[in-house]
Amino acid sequence: MTVFDWSRRDIVRAAGACALAAAGTRSGPAAARGAVPFSSGTEAPRTAAPPGACDAHIHIFSKRFPASAHWRGEPVVDSDVAAYRLLQERIGTSRVVVVTPSTYGVDNRATLDGVAQFGSSARAVVVVDEDIPDAELGQMAARGAVGIRVNFVTPQSWGVTTAERLETMARKVAPLGWHVQVYMTGDQIADLADVLSRLPTPLVIDHLARLPPGQGESHRAYPAVRRLLDGGRTWMKLSGAYLNTASGPPSYRDAGAVAAAFAKAAPERMVWGSDWPHRGEKHLPDDAVLFDLLAEWAPDEAARRRILVDNPGRLYGFPTV
Repeated sequence: MTVFDWSRRDIVRAAGACALAAAGTRSGPAAARGAVPFSSGTEAPRTAAPPGACDAHIHIFSKRFPASAHWRGEPVVDSDVAAYRLLQERIGTSRVVVVTPSTYGVDNRATLDGVAQFGSSARAVVVVDEDIPDAELGQMAARGAVGIRVNFVTPQSWGVTTAERLETMARKVAPLGWHVQVYMTGDQIADLADVLSRLPTPLVIDHLARLPPGQGESHRAYPAVRRLLDGGRTWMKLSGAYLNTASGPPSYRDAGAVAAAFAKAAPERMVWGSDWPHRGEKHLPDDAVLFDLLAEWAPDEAARRRILVDNPGRLYGFPTV
């Protein structure tokens, strides 16, 4: 069976495989939970998730919603709410932010359907066109949308994303109180740092700013990101360590050094995300290991609670725990 061959029967079977024997190399505050679709490993994290902990970056895919006509990548599979709930059971998170992936272009149905299934414990970050009516934005806000994602890395239905498009979209959603989340490489961030600094919305940077593997703090984007963080309106997603590493798992040492530096610089504006279901990865990461990395990046328990609970509460509008 390949990693993308999970059916609903497999998901149900995985759910029934919970409470595996506790023997193994990892042990923690929760029992092993069994196999989870699109994730390697079976055991629980060593680190306990506090009540209200949020996974601030996942994608929901469902075969009920076809890929955008522009998409030439992997086909849509059912990495859906039923599958993700198994991951929540395993790592102990209870809140989630669903981000519309490039696969769907500006079709946010899978994302908003997922949020509706999760209920009040979920929020959405959507992808929209420049000509979207204000009324449609308002409807998505009523369904849990709190921000838009602007992608400079993956091909989009409209072609290449530009600085002009980014600024136009930020102005469009600013009246709603939404944030703008950007997926950019380190070089793109360095080149557009001035544009990013003057956006009329809070800014959220994806995946540790995608600094080139092995360069990290020595790359020219690092001081640009630090200046944005120091400005007080930029947030960072501590996610995607496996996207930014030359040293590799399980510690992702080079990406971890960057994550720790960001967490120390602006702990009040860090959030953590798994990036499940890890699309495009030949070797699926172990999500319990990814969760435990946060304890290395933010060793203080109070700081981790801030990153997992308090900060997502402020950024995404979750109730105080």
